[in-house]
Amino acid sequence: MEDSSDTPTSGAINISVDETFEPILKSQIDTFQKLYPAARVTAAYKPEEEVMRDLLANKARVAVLSRQLNPAEQAEFERLKIVPRTARLAVDGLAIVVHPSNPDSMLTVAQLRSIFMGNTQEWSQVSGKKGLGSINVVFDTNRSSTTRYVQDSLLQGKALTKRVFAAKSNPALLDYVATHPNTIGIVGVNWISDRDDKAVQGFLKNVRIVSVSAQANPQKPDDYVQPYQAYLALKTYPLRREVYLISREARAGLGTGFASFSAGNKGQLIVLKSGLVPATGQMRIIDTNKR
Repeated sequence: MEDSSDTPTSGAINISVDETFEPILKSQIDTFQKLYPAARVTAAYKPEEEVMRDLLANKARVAVLSRQLNPAEQAEFERLKIVPRTARLAVDGLAIVVHPSNPDSMLTVAQLRSIFMGNTQEWSQVSGKKGLGSINVVFDTNRSSTTRYVQDSLLQGKALTKRVFAAKSNPALLDYVATHPNTIGIVGVNWISDRDDKAVQGFLKNVRIVSVSAQANPQKPDDYVQPYQAYLALKTYPLRREVYLISREARAGLGTGFASFSAGNKGQLIVLKSGLVPATGQMRIIDTNKR
């Protein structure tokens, strides 16, 4: 149960989290509770639409999302006479994954757009190589932030291909791509970025991460980049998005304390360790190219 008399470092709250960010939020919560034993943060990991519904209905005092409030949501909070507070947590990316046997490991944004719209339906249309057959597209869940990002940012509002389905979770998506050579998937970088994590190591053995180029006509392999932390920080990887914590607390309670911790120095170090880009603080990027 939630305690309305909690403090920034004690009590109990429910938060709702876009399931794309489950790994990083579990690390944040675990560390926060170890530092503050009197605090209990219970997280529910859900598709984006459900996360926002929880926040509006006061089922969660804090939401973690890859977008800020839209005008309708802002108006609803104004009607409730609540002033929500938003803090940036990290810069995330979306990784394109294919089967290890797929030779098409370098794709342009234009090619991805054509695949996700259904204009490109055969792998032979991508590289001219035959053998993999029709392209099947897999997302994590219905109404997820990943699906919204592709439709809004990549397809500019146009419809997705009909050869698409939801795997029901990010791990299930990675497992599906690992066992279906003709499939292409899109997954939050958070699920594959912490290479010290044994689960991540297992995923990376079974799928291939596609290198993506924002250029229309890339001329060399270096024009394609993978969603590594440095490329997210330098903004050279094209499929990037922000991660936000939104609190509906009217007072400085545990939700405010957890949001402050996550956006503060200790929380941002956890983000850095996870392979995402901290929203605050500096990253040191070393150019190892010879001059």
